[in-house]
Amino acid sequence: MSESVEIVSLAAPIGDRALDELGQVLTDCVAGGASVSFMPPYSSRDARAFFEKIASNVAAGDVVLLVAIIGGKIVGTVQLGLDTPPNQPHRADVKKMLVHRSARGRGVGAALMAAIEDEARKRGRWLLVLDTVPGESGHRLYLRAGWQQSGIVPHYALFPDGRLCDTAIMWKRLKG
Repeated sequence: MSESVEIVSLAAPIGDRALDELGQVLTDCVAGGASVSFMPPYSSRDARAFFEKIASNVAAGDVVLLVAIIGGKIVGTVQLGLDTPPNQPHRADVKKMLVHRSARGRGVGAALMAAIEDEARKRGRWLLVLDTVPGESGHRLYLRAGWQQSGIVPHYALFPDGRLCDTAIMWKRLKG
C-alpha cells in the first residue's frame, strides 16, 4: 500500500529541515533536466539559498509556499506569487511546481495544483498564470487540469544541458 500525499502550506519562519528538503527537490529537478531557471553545476547549497529567499517572500506575505509530503519528507512544492501590481489584484502567478523524480506518477503534481488553486481562491485571486515547457510532464498536467495555453515563446530559456527550449504561456480562470 502506497503512502498518501499530504499538502501543507509553510508559514514563516521556515525551518532548516524544510529548507534542506526543498533544496533536495530542486537539485533533483535540475539534475533530471528540468528547465526551472537553474543551470548545472547546481548544488544543494545553491538550492537552499534560493529557498531562503523564498522564505523571506513568504514572511512578507508575497508568496504562498505549498509542499507535498510523503512519509514525512517533502517530495514536491509549488508557489503562488501574490506580489502583483495594483491594477492586478485578482491575479496570481504559479511558480516553481517541482516534484522529486522519486515521487512522480503518484499524483503529487495534481494534488499541489489543486491546493494552489484553493489557496488562490482564499485570497480572492481568480486568474492564475504560469509558464512551462510545452510537451513536458508539467504542461500535460496543466492541460488535464483545465489550463488554457495562450501561446508559445520560442527559444525562451535553456534546459540544464544547454539546449534551447520554448515556453508555453498558460492561464486559468478559477470558478468560485
